[in-house]
Formats: sequence, C-alpha cells, structure tokens
Amino acid sequence: MVLGKLRKISDRLFTPIAEAFRRNGIPPNVITILGFTVSVVACVAYAYRQVLVGALFILTSGLLDILDGAVARLVKDVTYFGATLDAVVDRYTECFYIIGIALGGFIDWTIATLALFSMVMSSYTRARAESSGGMKNCDVGVAERQDKIVILVAGSLLSLYVDKALLISILALAILGQITVGQRLYYTYWYTRKHNMKPPQ
Repeated sequence: MVLGKLRKISDRLFTPIAEAFRRNGIPPNVITILGFTVSVVACVAYAYRQVLVGALFILTSGLLDILDGAVARLVKDVTYFGATLDAVVDRYTECFYIIGIALGGFIDWTIATLALFSMVMSSYTRARAESSGGMKNCDVGVAERQDKIVILVAGSLLSLYVDKALLISILALAILGQITVGQRLYYTYWYTRKHNMKPPQ
C-alpha cells in the first residue's frame, strides 16, 4: 500500500535505466523473464541458507519488476500479453521466494502453504475484481507486491541478528494477505454499488 503510492516516483527514478535498456533494444518482456530467472536464484540461495544472497536477489527481482513496466511505458510497448506475462511471472516469483525459504528450513511447510495461499488469493481477488468485477483498477490493500518484497527482505536481514525474524515476516505476509483479500472484496462491493455496476446480460 505504502510503496504502491510511490510508483510514480519510482518510475522517474528508473527512467534513466529504462532509457539505457531502450537504447540497447532490450524489450520489457525480456526484463520480465530476467526477473523470473533472478527469483529462481533467490530460491536456490535460501535453500542453501545463504540469506543475504537470497535477500539481494529478491530485491533485484523486485527492481526488475518495476523496470519492465518503466521500459514498456517509455517505448510505448504496453501490451495485453506483456501485462499478463508480468502478472503470471509475479506469482511464480512469489512462490519461489517462499519455497526457497522453506527448503532452507527457516519455516515449516504448513506456514509456507499458508503464506503462499494468502499471497496468491490477494492477487487473485484483484484479478477477479478487474475482470468479472468490472473494475479498471483494484490495487487497494495493505500488502501489494512491493510491500511483500520489503517485508521479506527486512525479515531476511533481521534474521541475521534476531532469531525467527524470517518466520515472523512470513507469518506477517500470511496475515496481511488475508486482510488485503478482505479490503479488496469490500472495495469492489462498495465501488460497484456506488456506480450501480451490473454484469452484462
């Protein structure tokens, strides 16, 4: 929620880098796939209990996720396929983060499953609101993608000094994800009633 409001600022900060990618002919979809690859490396790093390396690659993956959109807007190559690819890759990267942390023994698989369920459901709720719900944008909620990345990176860094910090960050993601589902359902209900929106017959 907090970082989502800073997206315009981040776009301005990333414009010079996006311009460099444009000059070198690197399309936004390639950046999206690169972010996916980086998330796999993060998964492997956590599986081998290399927390700092894993946190670094999670952060890099998140930055690439911002960058692909900035490049797409800069070169005016915003497409339906690109948006779909970006959303699908985002879900894969989130799964790799949690799986890697579980493989490393930082959390058990029950907690990993709960966290994955919450993260996927919050994204699914937004997708349904923007499709069958008829809304143009439903990016409300306390746990947007950027917030999840910050929580994971912060938990990883704190785990070097505070026992169970990474576990606490995963539990926070599980709880905040469910809160976000509720917020998005409520917002969709309120918005569609206010604008008297009804599905086509």
